[in-house]
Amino acid sequence: MAASKPTAGRLQHRVAFDERQTVDDGAGNERGVFQEKFKRWAEFRHRGGSETVIAARLEGQNILGVYVRSDAQSRQIGSDWEMRDLRTGTVYAINIVDAVSDRYWVYIQVRSGVAP
Repeated sequence: MAASKPTAGRLQHRVAFDERQTVDDGAGNERGVFQEKFKRWAEFRHRGGSETVIAARLEGQNILGVYVRSDAQSRQIGSDWEMRDLRTGTVYAINIVDAVSDRYWVYIQVRSGVAP
C-alpha cells in the first residue's frame, strides 16, 4: 500500500526550524548556537518497524517523518538544522531533507533524543 499524500487538514503540529549560527563568546572563541528561522504547520508520521527505528526506540529516541508545505524558506532546511515541536518543546535533529521529490511538500526525517 502506498503512503497517502499529505493534506492541509493533517497539518496539526506547530514546529519551528532553527539554523546553527556561529557566534563569538567574547573570549576569542566561536561557538554554534541555534537561531529560529521560521515556524510552520506540519504533519507528523511515526515511522514503522524497520531495524533502525526499533534500535532507536530501545535507546529512547523517536524517529518521525514530517511534512511541511514547500516554499522558499522550507526548501532551505538542511540536515545541520534542528526542529522544535512548539507544543511539547521536544527538539529533533534533522537527518534527511527531501525538498525536490514533491513540488508541494518538503519531507523531513527527524530524530529526538540525540544532539542536533
